[in-house]
Formats: sequence, C-alpha cells, structure tokens
Amino acid sequence: MTFKELDLIDPILRALEAEGYTQPTPIQEQSIPILLKKRDLLGCAQTGTGKTAAFSIPIIQHLHAEVDPKQKRQIRSLIVTPTRELALQIDESIKTYAKFTQLKSTVIFGGVKQLSQTKALQQGVDILVATPGRLLDLIAQGFISLKHIKYFVLDEADQMLDMGFIHDIKKILAKLPERRQSLFFSATMAPAIIELSNQILGNPEKVTIQPKQTTAEKVDQSVYMVSKDDKVKLLVHLINEKEAASTLVFSRTKHGANKIVKKLAQAGIEAEAIHGNKSQNIRVKALNGFKEGRIKVLVATDIAARGIDVEELSLVINYDLPNVPETYVHRIGRTGRAKASGEAISFCDAEERAYLRDIQKLIKQDIPLVEDQPFHDTSKEEKPAKKENNNRNSRPKNSRSRKQQPSSTYGNHS
Repeated sequence: MTFKELDLIDPILRALEAEGYTQPTPIQEQSIPILLKKRDLLGCAQTGTGKTAAFSIPIIQHLHAEVDPKQKRQIRSLIVTPTRELALQIDESIKTYAKFTQLKSTVIFGGVKQLSQTKALQQGVDILVATPGRLLDLIAQGFISLKHIKYFVLDEADQMLDMGFIHDIKKILAKLPERRQSLFFSATMAPAIIELSNQILGNPEKVTIQPKQTTAEKVDQSVYMVSKDDKVKLLVHLINEKEAASTLVFSRTKHGANKIVKKLAQAGIEAEAIHGNKSQNIRVKALNGFKEGRIKVLVATDIAARGIDVEELSLVINYDLPNVPETYVHRIGRTGRAKASGEAISFCDAEERAYLRDIQKLIKQDIPLVEDQPFHDTSKEEKPAKKENNNRNSRPKNSRSRKQQPSSTYGNHS
C-alpha cells in the first residue's frame, strides 16, 4: 500500500513526497479511507504510530475542497490535545502536509503571553490546534468562535483525563455544532474513556493499533537492579559508557527531574529538564536543542514528554519505573520507531519490583536482567520475573499498588 492508493489529492501527495513518505503506517492505512468518507472515528493508538498524519491529512483534503476564496477564513477544524509540546508538534505536521494548499493553521496554549496567538487568530485560521485551558480562555475573551467547526479531533484522551481536563472538555463540547465529523484518539480504552467517547462520537468506525509487542520486540530492553541511592551513579556510568548521540531520561516527578540534572552537572554531564514547572520558552529551547543534537541528555516527566518526536533517538533510560505499566510502553516507544532499532534501560530499586512484574505481564516478555554492572543491588533481591512464577503474589513491603500511588506528574497541567 502506498499513499497514492489512498485517493489523496496532488498537493498532499507532493508534500508527503517532499518529506520522503511513500507508505502509510497501519493506522494511516486504516483511518484515512474512513475519514475521507466523513465518518466519525474511534482510534486506539499510542504515540509514535503515525496518528497525527492519520487524522490531519483527511482534514486538510476536506478543507482544501471547501475553500471559498471570497469568504473570510473561519476556524473549521479544531484539534484539542493535552500538552503544549504535542500541540506544537501537531501544528508543525499540519503545516508540512498543507504546505502546497492555501490553508492556514495556528496553535494556542497556555504558559505564554497570548498576544502573538490572538494576532494569528485575527488574521484568519482554517485549522486550530489548542490545549483546553487557553482555548476556553480565548473563547471567553471573544477571540475564538467554534460555531463553524466541521472537523473536531480529541487527541490523547487518556492523558486528558489523567491531567484533570474532563470538565474543560465537556465545556468545549457544549460549544461545538452538533453536525460535525468527530475523531477521538486514546492509547487506552478504560471505562471512563469509553464513556467520554460516547459523548463525542456518533456511531463511529473503530481502528485499533496495538504496537505493544512489536515495539517491545524492536527495542533492546534491559533492567538494572540498583538501590535508590546508587541510581545517579549508575546513570552517570551508563551515559559515559554508552556515549549515545541522544539519551532521554524519564523521572516520575518534576522535583526528581531537576535533581537528576543537578547531579549530572556535578559529574560533568550537561543535561536539561522539561516538566510542568518550566516556562514554555525554556521547554521549547531545551526540546529544540535536544532535537538538533546540541543537548545530548534530556530529563523529562511523562506528561512533558508527550510530543517529543526525535528522529533516531538512541537511548531511553527509565530512571524511575512507571507505576502504570502502559506508560512503560509509551516511553520505550520513543526509540525504535519506524524501521530503526533502539535501546531502553530501566533502573529498578527495591520498591519498584512490583512495577517491573506488572510491566513484564503487560508486554508478555521478560526484560533481561544485567548483573554485570558496578552498582548491582543484591540486597533482598527477588528472582527476575521469568523465575518467580511460584511467588507471583509477593510484593515488597514498602511498595504501593498503582492505585495507591499515582504518578505525581499526572494531574499537573504541564
């Protein structure tokens, strides 16, 4: 299957060709024909599967056909996404795919002054990419009207709920025209997600892409048993040993991310952190530096990392294991994209061993244990998952269940 076989218009095909894209990903191949028929879509897909192109290309094709040069531009497509980084990435992709059309897009998000955003809106916009808070703020100020929306996308719905945006989403839905094409994407389909999708969609087509095992198979994974006190030393050791072109380090908390950067600096390793307490300008500067190779090590919380799309990312290090196993798949999926292979290393201290079991159960494979390393922790050590079948119910005394200990990055509007 090629993009030419998907009945796409010439301006879009030229844009895709200019980027070197010839074959659609599975979600693009399945979604684009549905969306070109103007059907509603419920998509279950993770970051890195190509869903931005899957929903933006059909919208661009519809809007291009409907352009009336005699009329003032009105916002006819709205894409709502949870984080600033992801909003910026989506807008950048739309501009790429629409560059041979006359369509205009812009992006709005909080954390920065609104003047440049309101100026862009006043000049006329066809496609608006927005985070919920700033969108509602500019609607209240009279800068945005949603009455002309024909195409609505809610992206990363699971993260919307995790970040506490459910009430904002309901306010936005109340302002949309009833007659519209709606697209809903989420990496997971928990009951709360399904309930929200039912409020947005009308008899949708469904597309489910499950890259869990393919991602896990493509990425060279390993786990290092290490005490909490030795994690920084192990991180310094690995960064120096691996000499990777780019290393993305995941911290469970914003405070932890800052601490890691400080400790790395003391060891002579330059790194930057991105999380919800950093200003938008600092986050964009750090992310651009990482993408361009000026910054070799980026430390991020899970939500701030949404939207990070770095070609040929060499190494992902889980400094803290996530307490939600699906998050692990999101993280390691940032390396080993497309046809590239990648490497993902996880640190596991005594309190995180229950999380490790949950992750291995989800991906249906055992993550190889690296014992030949200078900070290997043998104290109270359990056997690796593949050898602990007779003791599945044991949990470390100090560990908490996932429900008892939600990630502290969730619930912050980073």
